[in-house]
Amino acid sequence: MKKLILGTAVVAASLLSLNSKAADNVVLVTLDGLRWQEVFSGADKNLINNTDFVADTDELTALFWRDDQAQRTQALMPFFSETLVKQGVLIGDRTQGSLMSVSNPWYFSYPGYSEILTGMVDENIDSNDKVPNPNKTILESLNTKPEFKGKTALFGSWDVFPYIVNRERSGVFVNAGFEAFDAVKSAEVTLLNQMQTEIPSPWHNVRLDSFTYRFAKQYLLNKQPRLLVISLGETDDFAHNGKYDAYLKSAKQSDAFIRDLWQTIQQTPGYKDNTTLIITTDHGRGSHADDWQHHSSKRALARSEQGKQRFPNGIVGSEHIWLAAIGPDIKATGLIKPKNELKQAQVAATVLSVLGINSQQVNPKMAAPIKEILK
Repeated sequence: MKKLILGTAVVAASLLSLNSKAADNVVLVTLDGLRWQEVFSGADKNLINNTDFVADTDELTALFWRDDQAQRTQALMPFFSETLVKQGVLIGDRTQGSLMSVSNPWYFSYPGYSEILTGMVDENIDSNDKVPNPNKTILESLNTKPEFKGKTALFGSWDVFPYIVNRERSGVFVNAGFEAFDAVKSAEVTLLNQMQTEIPSPWHNVRLDSFTYRFAKQYLLNKQPRLLVISLGETDDFAHNGKYDAYLKSAKQSDAFIRDLWQTIQQTPGYKDNTTLIITTDHGRGSHADDWQHHSSKRALARSEQGKQRFPNGIVGSEHIWLAAIGPDIKATGLIKPKNELKQAQVAATVLSVLGINSQQVNPKMAAPIKEILK
């Protein structure tokens, strides 16, 4: 009789585990304007030796060029190529028929981040201006639920994120741009805040990613959010500056941050084996030496006489994006080739699905989750 009861209990426990959500937390990381070409193929042979974009071609070649594509990718994005491809899922290698793109008609940052975080396209979001987003992000929607109240947060290098999340209306914790971080009191945070004021950024509206990541890590460890968004920005801005060397070095450092983040998750009670990590980008870039610095659609550039004349078809390919994910709810299938091209707007519902939330109950206009990557 005891054996029968024990056997029944084991079966019941197995059924329960099959029917319960594995991940209680999601960390969503975005790497601004990092091209799918580098993510899947490493350094671009047409740019790495171009002295218009590289200060020391010998140094950059030694760091990142390998004749073999797999070795080249590993040299640039080792965590992606060693861990994510084996234990997680990737989308966006167009040379292999793995396709993903933005849905918005603009192909630049505010519309992209709004699409990622709201799960829908608002064509009126058509600039990078500091205008409060009229649409609710999933951070805001979750923040209204008792089990998520005060458990959503965003850290961003770009100073427009308080407006994208509509911090004033939503009440979501946002730390972005050059804002001091005061939600955690520690010697490390005090030092980081001091260094942020002392180390100049190359840009007036984007801080260095190390501060964004390390503030976010402190928040993760001390406040234990259930949805944390970390938006790194250097790759896009170095590309706009035409510095392919700094763009590659920043991409590799971003990969190192993500490796450290995943290791931290696996070493932290409450997050270990209980957290899904999703990584994506807000837009792509051009594919050639004359346009890789840029991104925008034909429709967007048509509003500028200079843009229309120089790029009459827009920056072709800057709508092409990628996504990677790893965690207890994610299939460990490596690169997948969905039958239909996946869309940026599907990211939000995918996050909600992992958290056990029906996206249609949050917003019926939200795009469907990416079921191809979910267990």
